[in-house]
Amino acid sequence: MSTKIEITTKDGRCPTYVFRPDGKGPWPGVLVFMDGVGIRPAMLAVGERLAKSGYFALLPDLFWRAGAYEPMNAKTVFTDPEQRKLLMEKFFSTVSQEKTMSDTKAFLEHMATEPDVKPGGIVTTGYCMGARFSLIAAATFPDKIIAAAGYHPGRVVTDDPDSPHLLAPKIKARVYIGAASEDPSFTDDQQKALDEALTKAGVDHKLEKYPAKHGWVLTDTPVYDADCAEKHWSTLFGLINETHSS
Repeated sequence: MSTKIEITTKDGRCPTYVFRPDGKGPWPGVLVFMDGVGIRPAMLAVGERLAKSGYFALLPDLFWRAGAYEPMNAKTVFTDPEQRKLLMEKFFSTVSQEKTMSDTKAFLEHMATEPDVKPGGIVTTGYCMGARFSLIAAATFPDKIIAAAGYHPGRVVTDDPDSPHLLAPKIKARVYIGAASEDPSFTDDQQKALDEALTKAGVDHKLEKYPAKHGWVLTDTPVYDADCAEKHWSTLFGLINETHSS
């Protein structure tokens, strides 16, 4: 079960879901960056699985600037022209690297005040656009984030001057990237470019390709892959445990 709170950011109050394990903490803290379909049962299930596995999870709604909304349909939102147009114009237009990192500062500050969060640093994980933000957060807050995971990321290697892969020299965290074998938003060439950037920067990292399509982790997507999703959990739990025990 989750508790819904609001975290005060520089621009307003962000609805955020808190997931605590049963028993007595503190527990390793995990900041979860949602995918591009927003908060819905399948996204909340990620926080619930983390809590059941012994981790304190924080899941903010990155679309909060667009106002309250009903859960979106992950099976049709990108294929139905009207739904896709609304998603792009109403929701994606409110999310940017600058705004999300400004919000992330508030998320991390909140976690620092939580007695149930184990000291020693925060682990981030993200999916789709959230994977991109997980990587950017590691570069933006290198003294607070000890590990960053990202699964089926999109737009982590671009021609933009603020492309996430160019931030590699700022990252101190251990990084794990789970790439999809079929993903036009993270091609083989882009995977190679990210791997090379992280290697050149001396970042402890692993980039692994899963035999799945972009979006395979979330249970409500048309490309959900149960076996690959379970492997995702094992790699994420391993990353959290290894960085908190080192």
